[in-house]
Amino acid sequence: MEYVTIQNASLVLFFVGLYGVLFHRNIIRTIISVNVMDVAAILFLITVNARPDQLPPVGPEHAARMADPLPQALMITAIVIGISVTAVSITLFIGLFRKYGTSDWQKIIHRLTR
Repeated sequence: MEYVTIQNASLVLFFVGLYGVLFHRNIIRTIISVNVMDVAAILFLITVNARPDQLPPVGPEHAARMADPLPQALMITAIVIGISVTAVSITLFIGLFRKYGTSDWQKIIHRLTR
């Protein structure tokens, strides 16, 4: 698959996630949409950095032909941060659901503003 096609797919995924964040009232769907946006950003940044002629940074090959390992390490860090944010978001959602009995943003905000 071409890198440009993967980049376009990642942009489409990002906007699908953005749509979910902006237009869904359900908290779980919002959390999933944020995860989709996170994965799309990671996929885009990995494909922007990838070159077909570069080798993995393993072994005694010539250093000029090797891929830079820093962007890969940063993307792994971004994945771990995304998982952590998801875990905290779900924990906060459980607390909200136990207190208010709903997963609808608007109902919770309406009850808070009374």
